[in-house]
Amino acid sequence: MHSCHPLPIEVTNYGEKQVITPVLLSNGHERILVDCGYPGFIPQLRQALLKEGFELESITHIIATHHDMDHIGSLAALKRMLPGATLIAHEIEAPYLDGSRKSQRLEQAESTLHLLPQEAITGAKQFMELLASIEPASVDQKVRHGDILPWCGGIEIIHTPGHMAGHISLYLRDSQTLIAGDAVVVEDGELDIANPQYALDLEEAVASVRRLMSYEIETLICYHGGRFQGDIRGALDKLVKRY
Repeated sequence: MHSCHPLPIEVTNYGEKQVITPVLLSNGHERILVDCGYPGFIPQLRQALLKEGFELESITHIIATHHDMDHIGSLAALKRMLPGATLIAHEIEAPYLDGSRKSQRLEQAESTLHLLPQEAITGAKQFMELLASIEPASVDQKVRHGDILPWCGGIEIIHTPGHMAGHISLYLRDSQTLIAGDAVVVEDGELDIANPQYALDLEEAVASVRRLMSYEIETLICYHGGRFQGDIRGALDKLVKRY
């Protein structure tokens, strides 16, 4: 038996409430957590898992879709708490996660700092300090596009760059479920590119959405927006045409 459990968690970020959606995949004795929230997020994760009937300590694997702070902020703390858990990420992401390369988001923030109005500089520098403070975590298993992880009837790795270079989405073949990460988000009931103004390569991000359209998707789960309700293929097509 295997199952998929979105874990919607409300968080206040820079004074605004938002909901992020890590996902717990259960397969026999294996528990696979997809993304893990902001720094200091373990109590919220624990509560969300308990609501679904799972203990945090039961996690055996963690998949990082990419190294943005809201997806991996608690990753190092989780790995300390769960020393037997395997961290899985795209091979491009590995050096950013383990700290051997500077965060792409931090590089982006540094390169655009001089373009900001004076009143925005202090907030931007605080954001950069927070990015620089994220603890590194070593990747145990590196994956690439087309790799199949052996749980839930086969979890296909889909390389969906654009938002970040090593971003991945996950396709659960048996249930035709797509865990999109930030490849797409739900905003006002529609699919969109995640923060298109901050995509490292917007053209590549749109091409990644086209890649997703080649899959038969019955259920779509976005990190921002949760489960999408509606015509998935039609919504993806509309998104692509909008850009």
